[in-house]
Amino acid sequence: KVVLAALKISAVAVSALLPTSLLFTPMSNAEPVNDFYDAIPGDVGDPGSVIRTEPLALAGAVGGVPGVGTRILYSSTDTHGSKVAVSGSYLEPAAPWSGAGPRPTVVIGPGTQGQGDQCAPSRVFSQRIHFSSGLDITLGYEEMFVATLVARGFAVVVTDYDGLGTPGMHTYVNRLAEGQALLDAARAAKKLPGTSLTPDGPVALWGYSQGGGASASALELAPSYAPELDLVGAYVGAPPADLTTLLPFIDGSILTGVIGYVLNGMIQAYPEAEQALRAKLTPQGEDLLEKSKEQCIGETIMTFGLHHLQPYFNVPLAELVRDPQFHGLLDLQRI
Repeated sequence: KVVLAALKISAVAVSALLPTSLLFTPMSNAEPVNDFYDAIPGDVGDPGSVIRTEPLALAGAVGGVPGVGTRILYSSTDTHGSKVAVSGSYLEPAAPWSGAGPRPTVVIGPGTQGQGDQCAPSRVFSQRIHFSSGLDITLGYEEMFVATLVARGFAVVVTDYDGLGTPGMHTYVNRLAEGQALLDAARAAKKLPGTSLTPDGPVALWGYSQGGGASASALELAPSYAPELDLVGAYVGAPPADLTTLLPFIDGSILTGVIGYVLNGMIQAYPEAEQALRAKLTPQGEDLLEKSKEQCIGETIMTFGLHHLQPYFNVPLAELVRDPQFHGLLDLQRI
């Protein structure tokens, strides 16, 4: 994770040296949410159903691979089993599948993108690099993986996860919400018109970091949540499998700020715990939550990276982790 974060910072630094006309498709951070991403309760059907689609112009690495992109909005369920709309991207290869059997579908759970809607992969796929102003800059750092899979003939569907891109707070590293989002993305891809997929075609999962946790969660949930999928394998890279043991390793790292994503996601998923969680924050901690909820990972690294966690909390970290409610919420996310 440290290496990936360093690569993100390097990419931002290199981009500053290149002509903006080659790199940027500016978008305002204050831009209203595109109507495509909005859904009313009546739109959200059974998990895996397609709500709407639109053509997705591809830029960057994926733009150089022959294929067709489709932005999708599909139905899934949150951590409490309530129906939610989740956005994502489907990429149909131009080349025929040369392997045995029907064309496989690879479902990708992205690594940490951030918590602002502008960070969603389905938005960034149509830009080379997203930039609005200040430090609000991000790039699709996993696009090379996606492009490689499409070039080899795999159909690829990339989820944005619950609340990333769509209205509401992104429930970062929420085990149930992100695992279900992956499985429902596979279901939705198979229901899209005009693709080369078959209902019984094989499905594989791929994810690193946050995506590794989502991939592992989906693998665990599949037998009960989506038994009809022919799930043939999963890549689970560096999953945050036990958040209760992770805090000491985040403390003082370049990824310190992601604790803001974690807490914002907890408040969204478990609103009954909001008052108790906020009672443990200092004014600096409240500032972390307020700022990080609008940020992509590059800005969070540059704003909060290498800071220590203790100044954000008014109780010792060891005591915080032992707190029954906080520990219980973290433990619910355990793979």
